[in-house]
Amino acid sequence: MTRSTSSRTTLDAGAPRGVLVDLGPIAQLRAGRLGRRLPQLYVGLFLYGVSLAMMVRGALGLAPWDVLHSGFIRHVPMTLGQAVVLFSFVVLLLWIPLREMPGLGTISNAVVVGLSADATLAVLERPDALGLRLALMVGGVVLCGLASALYIGAQLGRGPRDGLMTGLSRRTGLSLRLVRTGLEVAVVVIGLVLGGVIGVGTVVYALAIGPLTQLMLPWFTVDVMAPDVQ
Repeated sequence: MTRSTSSRTTLDAGAPRGVLVDLGPIAQLRAGRLGRRLPQLYVGLFLYGVSLAMMVRGALGLAPWDVLHSGFIRHVPMTLGQAVVLFSFVVLLLWIPLREMPGLGTISNAVVVGLSADATLAVLERPDALGLRLALMVGGVVLCGLASALYIGAQLGRGPRDGLMTGLSRRTGLSLRLVRTGLEVAVVVIGLVLGGVIGVGTVVYALAIGPLTQLMLPWFTVDVMAPDVQ
């Protein structure tokens, strides 16, 4: 998702409210309103893991990156959540040549989503009825859009996979849409080769997650101050 940049120093400088600002890791913490932004970040990340687990239990297809995770754990003795954490840190290594700067939200994303997914999978069973599985799949996609809006709107750093997308876009000059599509096609193909789970839920996610996040993001974007020195 594209982040708008802003050079404003105060919220009273005439800039529109609800703007996502591109801040460095220290500036993110100095930007204020942590009493709201920190809880919102962690609620969003927790719900993101829950949404992942809902799609798993719906068994009608997973999000592109989770196709990769589900294929990987067929060959390695670890849980899906552990695979999410592992691949998050692998992706963060790719940030180094791209010179992306992680924030608190980046590191938290790498850990909390996987832990939340495993915790939810431990208590959520797969239903037999197709209608219930469909509800889990659709609910998982909608909840993922809400969770994405919450954690992005907290303005405490991109997630590992989002940062890879924006870093590659900046380095290659290609559009964010093209880079995202290329990444997601690549991880789906690799996931399928490994035996990952793909289905109608994968298509629904790919078509719906962008519009859902865009719809909900203005509701949860926290206005912050952008310091002159970042």
